[in-house]
Amino acid sequence: MKKKCLLVLFSALGIGAYAQKSQKTIDQKVSELLSKMTLEEKVGQLVQYSGFEYATGPQNSNSATVLEEIKKGKVGSMLNVFGAQETIAFQKLALQSRLKIPLLFGQDVVHGYRTTFPVNLGQAASWDLGLIEKSERIAATEASAYGIHWTFAPMVDIGRDPRWGRVMEGSGEDTYLGTHIGLARIRGFQGKGLGNLDAIMACAKHFAAYGAAVGGRDYNSVDMSLRQLYETYLPPFKAAAEAGVATFMNSFNDINGIPATANQYIQRELLKGKWNYQGFVVSDWGSIGEMVPHGYAKDSKEAAEKAILAGSDMDMESRSYMAALPQLVQEGKVDIKLIDDAARRILIKKFEMGLFDDPFRFSSDKRQKEQTNNPENRKFGREFGAKSIVLLKNQNNLLPISRSTKTVALIGPFGKETVANHGFWSISFKDDNQRIITQYEGIKNQLDKNSTLLYAKGCNVDDQDKSMFAEAVETAKKADIVIMTLGEGPAMSGEAKSRSNIHFSGVQEDLLKEIAKTGKPIVLMVNAGRPLVFNWAADHIPAIMYTWWLGTEAGNSIADVLFGTVNPGGKLPMSFPRTEGQIPIYYNHYNTGRPAKNNTDRNYVSAYIDLDNDPKYPFGYGLSYTQFKYSDFTVSSSNLKGNQTLDVNVKVSNMGKYDGEEVVQLYIRDLVGKVVRPVKELKGFKKVMIKKGETQTINFKLTPEDLKFYDDELNYDWEGGEFDIMVGTSSQEVQTKRINWIK
Repeated sequence: MKKKCLLVLFSALGIGAYAQKSQKTIDQKVSELLSKMTLEEKVGQLVQYSGFEYATGPQNSNSATVLEEIKKGKVGSMLNVFGAQETIAFQKLALQSRLKIPLLFGQDVVHGYRTTFPVNLGQAASWDLGLIEKSERIAATEASAYGIHWTFAPMVDIGRDPRWGRVMEGSGEDTYLGTHIGLARIRGFQGKGLGNLDAIMACAKHFAAYGAAVGGRDYNSVDMSLRQLYETYLPPFKAAAEAGVATFMNSFNDINGIPATANQYIQRELLKGKWNYQGFVVSDWGSIGEMVPHGYAKDSKEAAEKAILAGSDMDMESRSYMAALPQLVQEGKVDIKLIDDAARRILIKKFEMGLFDDPFRFSSDKRQKEQTNNPENRKFGREFGAKSIVLLKNQNNLLPISRSTKTVALIGPFGKETVANHGFWSISFKDDNQRIITQYEGIKNQLDKNSTLLYAKGCNVDDQDKSMFAEAVETAKKADIVIMTLGEGPAMSGEAKSRSNIHFSGVQEDLLKEIAKTGKPIVLMVNAGRPLVFNWAADHIPAIMYTWWLGTEAGNSIADVLFGTVNPGGKLPMSFPRTEGQIPIYYNHYNTGRPAKNNTDRNYVSAYIDLDNDPKYPFGYGLSYTQFKYSDFTVSSSNLKGNQTLDVNVKVSNMGKYDGEEVVQLYIRDLVGKVVRPVKELKGFKKVMIKKGETQTINFKLTPEDLKFYDDELNYDWEGGEFDIMVGTSSQEVQTKRINWIK
């Protein structure tokens, strides 16, 4: 059914709400409401359907049926319904139900809403928690103005396999960095608290270990030890629960043979038990019903039984709960207390959001208009985009480019792209082509008026057509400098976008080689949502910037860095492999009994005989237009006891010609443990602006809490012994001090 028809249909419906005018607590209000609800109405709160556009999975719901079920109180939430008028229309329909319980409206607000920001992995490359939090504040303000109550973000999965398309939605390979970024996102989304009009409910996903899918293949199995699960993949979720994230979403994968959707250990014992989590858990799209093809349930009824017993509170788009739960309760297979608990958790959030007092409080034409094209949000998007760019190479200081360069050529399939700059997770609006700043526009706007910008597409993203090569080569020959814009299309990274080959697609590398033959100086911009493999370019092109997909202001952000208005300060949140054969590759690996001590001696050590062990670009790596020098690295003591604090200090000097930001990184290594420990672990970082000629002293503090780990019996503690303390500009370029810490 078309939106217009829905609005006409709903416009005559009355407005009402189940509003409590007394001073009762939310818990009391929910208990009173539950006492009035039938079993079917309680189960209805556990049901979520998608609107009739923007589906991210197979839809089972017939639109007419959904509308009737909403009127009967058999739907608790809708996703992919947004806009003031459309959410009002659906809410009016819900208020025709017997108890007039309002709907929750959810939406994938992943890296911005009306104003889009860099894809999440690109944001992580900024290593700037303040910018990340602010981006989600803006996203929440814009989304809530469109009637949205709830986002299915942040994704806090740790991702060590760049073949997995959803690495673009996360924060990379490191648990420490990923945890802190996840917390910043939650603070941004939920603001000063649920119920404020500029706050939306956040959702920690995907619980759990989704990022460890075998082979980097989306939705695939996960098989790992509980110790690795606890040490690497669960900490961001535990931190999110402790921070009061409103909801959790379980993951598609099985964990050691048990689908996460039906995993009682993960959801009942751990999340709702040991962690005492009070929010609710929503399934991922259709994941309850998908336990049938998993081979874990014989039909959707059994799947519903296993999911509710395990602690999955809301069924997203599988139609399993409404069809089966009432019967399962009547048969005695499901205790009504589990239904009550799930419904209670959902109703509490509706009360906290203020929806019982005013179901339409988030649906405002005025607020929506104010946030439709907010210039301040765009200004911030431009800044954030520039600070997410990572400078990988700058031979002979080719960058920044002078604005007075006589002739510049922009060549590549992404030069005049518009909506592609959004990246994978975004809502398309009708005016996106007009709103989004292309790379061509951004560069054109910053060149001097007497300079000329030439353009040639050169090739398409993913076919074998070389017919445009000749034009591109002739264009390059006319230029003083060539800017190449290559990479992967925005639809190549994201959900269901796993790739076995993560090189440049199509004939892009062939185009690059042809342009290089002209002898013109080349700056390469790599547009992508994941780490790519581009060894020839890395070895032969003098200047390379990793520009990700930067959002609404992409062209301006890129031009700001190209021409030196912004000095790049981004650092990689994932290791970049030399080839797919190295994957998974990550900096904080364990040593072996036969470690490879260098890349020349590969006999009878843990190494490839045909490839270096090291990544092409390591975790934490990123260059600047200036040069930073680390000196006077000191620790407060080389021998500590008990709960003392170790002060770590290092001086960082800006030795170059530009003011610049540096991400100073602190790593440790526990040299001997009850279980083997990683060769490095990130335990702190600080992003600092240092003016040219200036020196700053950077301080870190370490306590025994930073030394804790899980042993083979899942005890979380630290033990005394020797530790290496490392400080540097990347995970590979560090200075080291050894200390002894007695417990």
